[in-house]
Amino acid sequence: MEWFEKWLERLAGGDPMTLFSLHTLLIVLAIVIFNYVLQRVLTRFGRTTADTFWESVLAASARRPLSVLVWVVGISFVGQMAQAQTKASILAIVHPVRVIGVIVCLGWFLTGFISNAKEAIIRRQIARGVEVDRTTIDAIGQLLRIAVWVTIFLVGLQSLGFSIQGVLAFGGIGGIAIGFAAKDLLANFFGSLMIYFDRPFAVGDWIRSPEKQIEGTVEDIGWRLTRIRTLDKRPLYVPNSVFTTITVENPSRMSHRRIDETIGLRYDDIGKVAAIVEDIQALMRAHPGIDQNQAAVVNFDKFNDCSLDIVVRAHSHVTAGTEFQQIKQDILLKIADIIDSHGAEIAFPTHVNLTRALPPQDA
Repeated sequence: MEWFEKWLERLAGGDPMTLFSLHTLLIVLAIVIFNYVLQRVLTRFGRTTADTFWESVLAASARRPLSVLVWVVGISFVGQMAQAQTKASILAIVHPVRVIGVIVCLGWFLTGFISNAKEAIIRRQIARGVEVDRTTIDAIGQLLRIAVWVTIFLVGLQSLGFSIQGVLAFGGIGGIAIGFAAKDLLANFFGSLMIYFDRPFAVGDWIRSPEKQIEGTVEDIGWRLTRIRTLDKRPLYVPNSVFTTITVENPSRMSHRRIDETIGLRYDDIGKVAAIVEDIQALMRAHPGIDQNQAAVVNFDKFNDCSLDIVVRAHSHVTAGTEFQQIKQDILLKIADIIDSHGAEIAFPTHVNLTRALPPQDA
């Protein structure tokens, strides 16, 4: 190194600025070369560890933060050389900037590692055919990222010479004022915690509220808002605090779907009602789409104004909407065939106008 320094001094002709420029050029060149080699090594490491879990996540998370870290350290070294050369007081910030840069790169790596690990866990569970609780995984990931950045912030303050005890004391006093000013934000935050802990719904569930005009598929549960895709494919953003005060219905978690139909026959077919009811009962007992462990009701219900009403109630073990509608359609068509086979007909509503002309009243 001494020979190299002497060679640079001879090359610079004894001019300090020229020597500094040569040093800067060599440092930047070394940064570029080292960064190139580092990226090649990480790329090859990522390829060789593609089949392993933690190694592949580590390689994907470290690529960009390490590249920025190399530049931060290299440029800060150039800044220290400039400070020693020029004695400029403004260059005293080089050391704190380097410390902040290193800490930020560390936080960047840790948060990226958490995000990549979360996605890798979800992909691995799906590949294994295991049901993924994405809501819980997202909640844990967000909590870990918040913890990382809070820790990075406190470490950065400590590294810059600030007292953490004073910061925490100020945060305790200021937290009261912030709590009053941001009560809605805090209400949404605690609402999201209730969603994560109670789990009334999860990402991918279809939900609706009888009290509000809320119905659709849950796409994302954040700390402040929950994004729901409505039936007409519009995004609906609901503050999480709303879910603490309303009733939420989750049809996605139903165990059965119910068929509840009333079929009206003509009064002329009163003698055929018993036989038709028996055949419909046999149909419901034999149909593969009906859960026989649940109570099924097929009975003559009442004499209606224009029809003889037969009630048909049963539960299908199918919960998917499209498949359930196919089963319901098949049952209704077969009931129509049963009615037709007995020579009966489904009643049409009959309206009789009993209005009579009234004499005009005297004014």
